[in-house]
Amino acid sequence: MIPEFTADVGVKKGEKVDYAIKRNGEIAILVECKPCRSALSDAHTSQLYRYFSVTAARFAVLTNGIVYWFYSDLDEPNKMDAKPFFEFDMANFRPAQIEELSKFCNENFDVDSILVTASDLKYRSQLMKEFAAELEKPCDELCRMLVGRVYDGKLTTNVMGKFTPLVERAIRDTIRELVNQKLSSAIDDTAPSPLPSAGEGAKDAGATTTETMAPVDDVVTTAEEVDGFNIVRAIVREVIPVDRVFMRDAKSYCGILIDDNNRKPLCRLHFNRSVKFIGLFDAEKNEERVDIERLEDIFLHAARLKETALRY
Repeated sequence: MIPEFTADVGVKKGEKVDYAIKRNGEIAILVECKPCRSALSDAHTSQLYRYFSVTAARFAVLTNGIVYWFYSDLDEPNKMDAKPFFEFDMANFRPAQIEELSKFCNENFDVDSILVTASDLKYRSQLMKEFAAELEKPCDELCRMLVGRVYDGKLTTNVMGKFTPLVERAIRDTIRELVNQKLSSAIDDTAPSPLPSAGEGAKDAGATTTETMAPVDDVVTTAEEVDGFNIVRAIVREVIPVDRVFMRDAKSYCGILIDDNNRKPLCRLHFNRSVKFIGLFDAEKNEERVDIERLEDIFLHAARLKETALRY
């Protein structure tokens, strides 16, 4: 590994790229680093772009230490692509991405093997971004296509104005149902224990809570709370047996506890209001309320939930 690697590029002399990684005496990977507080952007690739064409490197990495963008020359030989073929976020990644990242380990490193899947990775990740954008705000073309399949009349501006919000809701509801089906299936396969009844008393006789539990008659456990509970269980099952995770519903929030013990709060779901929050706990069991727009946003806090579960 060569820090502050220097190579003359045309009329530019003495320019440096942060790191060059050699393998068998040849430059294999170029790395450009930015501060961890800086969001990566295409504007940060200029030095990598220039160096790529004057070295034997087939890969370049742009990183802020947390997010890593991997580039190659898939579009034109010896010319770095404008878009990365692989992105890895250390704070938010999928298990399948670990397998891709492992190809860059020294013992696994094989240029041809990586390039075979690089093209698919590149376009698949771009398609996923486009799909995510459509889920968040479907475009007019998608709305017209879907509405045209269920509505026999003429698709006028007024008709589309009425149907577009329905399309958005239908997409969100469909994704939610699919997620719930997957979560229910995963949990049923590992721990077929029923949910505790709303307002169930603590097993720990000495347990205390910062808010008095409401009588059963005053507590309504909503479908959203059950869905949120299942999402939390699915997240922490990687670090703790799922049958240790319990739901204890109260009047103003839904508590999720470890070992059904109020002294072991995992999180709280504050869904009984117009703005939804999830309450996350630090090592001193202080609650921090974080607003969420959709149930799926709970996954954004997976790392903190696992960290809390591990403390118990």
